[in-house]
Amino acid sequence: MSGLRIDLPDEAFSALRYSRDEMARELRRAAAIYWYSRGVVSQERAATIAGLDRTDFLLALAAEKIDAFAVDLEELRREVERG
Repeated sequence: MSGLRIDLPDEAFSALRYSRDEMARELRRAAAIYWYSRGVVSQERAATIAGLDRTDFLLALAAEKIDAFAVDLEELRREVERG
């Protein structure tokens, strides 16, 4: 696994009351949810980025009120008409 260094002001930790490890976990989870919600990464990849299994990632999406499954209504309509 590759590493990444992000410098944050000390105030970020105290304001959120996170330890450094908690902040790292939260940032991974937030990035994964953000990228998944925009269609940049798959659900499986996002779960891996977040450091979660797929079930826990789905629960994280629900907690943030993010749809777990995106449906393109136009694509669905075409699919039904072909059906």
